Amino acid sequence: MKWASALSAKADLDEALRDCADTLKRELAAPPDLLVAFLSPHFSSDYGQVPRLAERALKHRRFLGCSAGGVIGAGLEVEHQPAVALMGALLPGTTLTPFHLQADGLPDMDAPPKAWAAAVGGVDRAQKPNFLLVADPFTFNPEELARGLDFAFGGSVSIGGLASGASRPGDNALFLDGQIHRSGLVGLAFTGNVAIDPIVAQGCRPIGKPMRVTSCDKNVLEELDGKRALQAVEDLLETLPDADQQLARTSLFLGLLSDPLSAPAPKRDYLIRNLIGLDSDRGSIAIGAMLRPGQTVQFHLRDKRTSAEDLKRRLDEYAGSKSASSASGALLFSCLGRGKHLYGVSNHDSEAFQASVGKVPLGGFFCNGEIGPVEGTTHLHGYTSCFGIFRPLQAA
Repeated sequence: MKWASALSAKADLDEALRDCADTLKRELAAPPDLLVAFLSPHFSSDYGQVPRLAERALKHRRFLGCSAGGVIGAGLEVEHQPAVALMGALLPGTTLTPFHLQADGLPDMDAPPKAWAAAVGGVDRAQKPNFLLVADPFTFNPEELARGLDFAFGGSVSIGGLASGASRPGDNALFLDGQIHRSGLVGLAFTGNVAIDPIVAQGCRPIGKPMRVTSCDKNVLEELDGKRALQAVEDLLETLPDADQQLARTSLFLGLLSDPLSAPAPKRDYLIRNLIGLDSDRGSIAIGAMLRPGQTVQFHLRDKRTSAEDLKRRLDEYAGSKSASSASGALLFSCLGRGKHLYGVSNHDSEAFQASVGKVPLGGFFCNGEIGPVEGTTHLHGYTSCFGIFRPLQAA
């Protein structure tokens, strides 16, 4: 397995693609089995040409990509400027199964596993596939698909993001092989000699202590440990230093354990969700997730320092694992709210990846939402960086 990453900031699409293609040809020395492309909206009038121009330049076997508000490649993150990023991969012993889905074409949530397998190209469940997913945010919410894939393909990894760069339906582009789609989701199922190791950096730190949901209604948090939810928050804030109290005014989140009734334990990963509304009369808080009585939750804060520390910790943990030694390439799906907007400097997450994991080729884009697992369950995230690190299952 071999990967290569390229980026061009040229404003002419043909020239930018040729620049990237020359890099991939030089580093791979063979037509790629997979080509992944991300293009800034400066090329929106030429999106329709991308599959043809890319195929002419590289003669790849499979092609996937999308429009992007910012692109990542060759160690660089380019935001708000014309840029094209290409990732190419040689994947011996690997089968790539493409699929394009519309929201109304998904199986019912009560459908059997074989229905979900049929929806994603008829991939064989016994082959234990992993998935790369790219969706249009205006027409497809990938959370239902993610739940179906988790159910049908136990132990599989799904990673990806929502296309960006457009402000209205129909203006984003999704690329799959020789086609361009303006809605839905495009994806690839990977089977054979390939593994995808996910890293999901939500960029938050816990404050206070874990609490139990003692009353809730769907996504409305009513009581925590027997207190009205707003009162519990007020009591928590009084225990925090002044700086954290100020931060909580704009960057307070709720973390939920993925298993709603599981107990907190060291190194458990909370699923971070937004607070989306307050009812001062009832003392309740609306959360961007469904809740259950008895569920363990903990409040969290996010800022650039916390985000950087969380990312470094997770990358360092991976770098110290056995899997890291065979990492061949990686895709990064990072929120539009990260990058220079969060850190004040460019290339932060890419440089952090290389500092921890090494010179593994990395490409990706800034998303309208990121897809990745937390404690084995796939979710759609915000303000997150999700990495999918590709490696062979077996040494060559």
